[in-house]
Amino acid sequence: MLTRAVAFYIDKVKDKVDWKLLTFLLLFLNVKLVVKIPVIIFFTLWQFNFKFGFSFKNSRLPLFYLLIIAIALINWFISKSYTNVSYTILLLTGIAFWLMCILAIHQVKLAVDNNDIAIIHQTILTFFIINALLSVCTLAIIVLKTHTINPYTYQGEYQKYFISTGDYIKGVTFDTSITNAVLNAFGVIYFLTRKNVVMLFVCMCTLLLTGSNFINLILLPILLFLFAFKTNRYQKSLIVICLVFLGVFMAKISPQNNKYATLTIAHILEKYKDVDADSISFPLVVNANIPITLRPDSTLNPEERKQKIARLYLDSVSKVLSIRFKKRGLKLGKDVYVIDGGRITIKEPDINGDYYQSSKETPPEQMQLVNFIRTHNDSLPISGNSNYTTTVPGKVTGFLQTVNFFHSHPDKTAAGIGMGNFSSKLAYRAAGLGFAGGYLSKYIYINHDFLVNHLDLYLNFYSKRSGFHSLTNSPFSVYDQLIAEYGLIGLVAFLIWYLGFFVKHYKNLTYGIPILILMMAVLFTDYWFEQLSVMVFFELLLLLNIKETQTLKPLNNEF
Repeated sequence: MLTRAVAFYIDKVKDKVDWKLLTFLLLFLNVKLVVKIPVIIFFTLWQFNFKFGFSFKNSRLPLFYLLIIAIALINWFISKSYTNVSYTILLLTGIAFWLMCILAIHQVKLAVDNNDIAIIHQTILTFFIINALLSVCTLAIIVLKTHTINPYTYQGEYQKYFISTGDYIKGVTFDTSITNAVLNAFGVIYFLTRKNVVMLFVCMCTLLLTGSNFINLILLPILLFLFAFKTNRYQKSLIVICLVFLGVFMAKISPQNNKYATLTIAHILEKYKDVDADSISFPLVVNANIPITLRPDSTLNPEERKQKIARLYLDSVSKVLSIRFKKRGLKLGKDVYVIDGGRITIKEPDINGDYYQSSKETPPEQMQLVNFIRTHNDSLPISGNSNYTTTVPGKVTGFLQTVNFFHSHPDKTAAGIGMGNFSSKLAYRAAGLGFAGGYLSKYIYINHDFLVNHLDLYLNFYSKRSGFHSLTNSPFSVYDQLIAEYGLIGLVAFLIWYLGFFVKHYKNLTYGIPILILMMAVLFTDYWFEQLSVMVFFELLLLLNIKETQTLKPLNNEF
């Protein structure tokens, strides 16, 4: 039945989809560089067109990309970093990433220019269907593996899934779950504006499956704004249904995510001074889940104390009867008990046992970070200090590190410290620690200012238990990258020649403006330009919306 449905859909849309663009998106958005690089080379050669159209006036593509490369080269020359072979290789690697950004937006621009608007819309719809199917299949595999209908509340296997279930819902990119969350947040806004009810709910459900509290919190005010100012009655009802989905997921499907988000926000705002890092990272077991027999009498009311005495008595009787049962030569199965009256019952799992708690062992992938800290202990003021404690989230600390750096080095304010020297995925990759991708060990490069600031901060949180590995503690941010490595000139270039490239059409954009606002918030969470995923899809949607604007404008002028 499913095969027939898929075949019917393919036959129906085969002439209404730009299969070239769809294939490009499905492959290029893959997290692996070994996939991205040959894909971009292949499509660039297939559509042999190098008319990028860069200019300061009416540029075809955002001029920002060329300017950022120019700033990096000027920094390299002025600082005489060309004498350092390892840094020169790092610089060339960074430029290659920016060139891939140019080639990627060029591909989506060609697709938008050369196709009817309806075909691009159908291609985007097909992309989201494939992404949703992969996401649901991943969830189905987890359900089969855990033997539970709701793995978001499954605490077995040392809480491998539980609150982290959403981390496995990666979609077509096979990247972090937040990548999938951002793409589906785009989809929610896009399909809401187009009044496609089915795909709106598909994207909303897929977004919720990722369990991304940050994206949910960012999307919520955008939906409320659209509800108040930019939607008709029908769209308002759809927004209400989406909010109901969100409420049901947080309250019933994954209540621990709700607790986690609440405690994290409380910690950030310092509303509760007695909330420590462990309680924020692991708000997983509360007193309500602890058996009454294990709770101190001081926490019980008179009725609960009676229940505790009765339970302890029954447990002791059960134990005695079980021993007698065995002496009679009758074998009990695993987790089977004989209780008062000879009745046989099955033992319920001890939810407070080690098997149902997050593992305290250091995962193998983190041992490299731990070993690095030990080796460079004297150079790491945060991670190398066992007594270091803070109530400030790591992301805030990261921005403060950048501010303090410029306060100490005012000469770097204009053009920054240089590509890969302070805050970028490239800097982490070149460190050779493996978590940001592979790098040639022969040319490992770590700038001292990066070592004692952002790298040190990252090591402090990500060498610890997984509960510390949150967006609030990650120093990753596009804004931090631009300011630290390219200075105020780089930030201005981004504001004028990247955001400005899209914002100048704001009067006529529909879904483009809320998606742009969403993207500006998402840029706080990672080095998205270097990820070569979310930004490409964002650019596709904005370029498509701009084409719609330019196509409709002559028609509007006739009336």
